[in-house]
Parts: sequence; C-alpha cells; structure tokens
Amino acid sequence: MEKIIFYILAIVIISLAILSVTTKKLYRATLYLLFVLLAISGIYFLMEYNFMGAVQLSVYAGGVMVLFIYAVMLTDKIGKPLRDIPTKWKIVPVLVTMGTAALSIYAIYSFQGINAQNEATITSVGQVGEKLLSYKAGGYVLPFEVISILLLAVMIGAIVIAKAKKIINQEKN
Repeated sequence: MEKIIFYILAIVIISLAILSVTTKKLYRATLYLLFVLLAISGIYFLMEYNFMGAVQLSVYAGGVMVLFIYAVMLTDKIGKPLRDIPTKWKIVPVLVTMGTAALSIYAIYSFQGINAQNEATITSVGQVGEKLLSYKAGGYVLPFEVISILLLAVMIGAIVIAKAKKIINQEKN
C-alpha cells in the first residue's frame, strides 16, 4: 500500500511540476507549485519524517506560498497569458536540466553506502530547534535571520514595482 501511495504522490509531483513551468497563466503556475509542495510533504509523512512534513506544510506550503500568491495578486498580469519565450532561450535551461539530471543519476549509482562503523544518531525536534536558533559556534541563527530579511526585501521590491507600474499607467491616462 505504501508503494502505491508513493507512486501516486511521485506522479502528482512530477506532473504538477511540469505544469507549473509550462503553463501560460501566472496564477495557475503558482497554484501548481503549491500542490507540488503539498505532495512533497505527503512523501515526508509517508517516510515517517513527521517533523519535516510539518515544516514543509507550515513553512513552504503555508508561509512562502501565501507570499507568492499575494505577490502574484499584486501584479497586473494575473489574468493575462505569459509571453512566448523564443526557442533559443529554451535551449540553455534544457541543457542545464539534462546535465543536472545526469549528474544526479551518476551520484546515485556511484554511491558506495555509509560506513558500517558510523552509527545512526537520533535527533529530537528540540535539538533541531536549539541548533537552528543557536548563536554560538555551529548555530544557524544568522543565516536564518539573513534569509528572513532577504525575503522581506524581495516582497517590498515586488510591491514597489507593482505599485510603480500602476501609478505610471494612471499618469498616462
């Protein structure tokens, strides 16, 4: 049963990811991405990584996608189809994707396995939280705060750009 659920989630992730990058509608692409993130959290729960599944749901599917949808709603192109991309601009992303896929397949098949002498350690959610919010050596509070400031700056920039275009269009009329 778990195999069937995994394959269903994998098919959903792959098909919606392809739809997300090939659709001509901006809002639909954002919604497809939301469903991809939800299906990824389903895979985490299926592997019994409950903490990662909850983080995926709350941070990515919940928080980041709400910001993306809000930013898309601020643009004036929400109902309009996206412009066509010339074929010559599609070649480089396809080559990079194929190279990345080839490198990933090579890494998977050349992996020798973990040394048997290394024992698995059990990490609790509390330990992850302490490490994430620690400001001591090896802590991740600085990158965590830098990323939050970066996301805030991106959102402010998106709002300014959206508002500036609307103001310019109003002045022309």
